[in-house]
Amino acid sequence: MAGAEEYMETALDVARRAAETQVGAIRVAAGLVVEAMLAGRVFWVFGTGHSHLIAEEVYGRAGGLADVRAVLEPGLMLHEGLQKSSLLERLPGLADVVLEINEIAAGDVVLIASNSGRNAVPVEFALGARKRGALVIALTSMAHSTATTSRAPGGQRLFETADVVIDNCGVPGDALIEVDGSPELTGATSTMVGAMLVQALTVEIVTKLTAAGETPNILRSQNV
Repeated sequence: MAGAEEYMETALDVARRAAETQVGAIRVAAGLVVEAMLAGRVFWVFGTGHSHLIAEEVYGRAGGLADVRAVLEPGLMLHEGLQKSSLLERLPGLADVVLEINEIAAGDVVLIASNSGRNAVPVEFALGARKRGALVIALTSMAHSTATTSRAPGGQRLFETADVVIDNCGVPGDALIEVDGSPELTGATSTMVGAMLVQALTVEIVTKLTAAGETPNILRSQNV
C-alpha cells in the first residue's frame, strides 16, 4: 500500500480515533454553546493560517447554524500571502486589536482552532476572550501542542487557556506519510478531521437546542 491509498487509510485511522475519543468533549462544548444561545449570547469561531478553514466550516455552511459569527481577519488567513499570515499569527498584541474590532463579550462562547496551539495570536485571543467573560473551546492537536513550546509571551499553549479542549488526534507536524525519495512527510489531517469534529459539534448543538424546545436556525443550501 502506498500513495493515495496509504494516506486515506492512515487518515481514516486518525479520524476514527478522534471519533472514538472526543465525543465527551464535543458534548460539553455543545452544552456551553447552547446555554449561551438560550441566554441570547453569541457563538464565535476563529482560526489563523489553515485553521481559519475550520472557522469557515462552521460559518455560512449549508446544514449549519445561521447564528454563528466568524472572525476572518484577512492578514491571518492565506490569500494575502503565506509568509504574511505566518508572521502575523506570531505577533504579540495583534489579538487584542482583533478582539476590539469583534467585541466578544461576557457570556459568549468562542471556538478557536489551532493545530499547534503555540502561536501568539490564537493563545492571546483565547486569553483576551476569557478576560472579557467569554468561554473558550479549543480545537487543537494535543500531540503536537504538548511536544512544543509556546510563542506567546506568557508561555501558554492554546489548550492551557481553554474551558474545553477538543483534540483532532493529529501527529506533531500534521503530515503522516513517508514517501521514499521525499525529504519530508506529506499528507496532513488537521483540516479533514477538524471539519468532521466541528460538524459533529454542530449536530450536537442542534440536538440539544431541539431537546430544549427551541427551533434551530439552520441554513439550507441555496443550490437545492
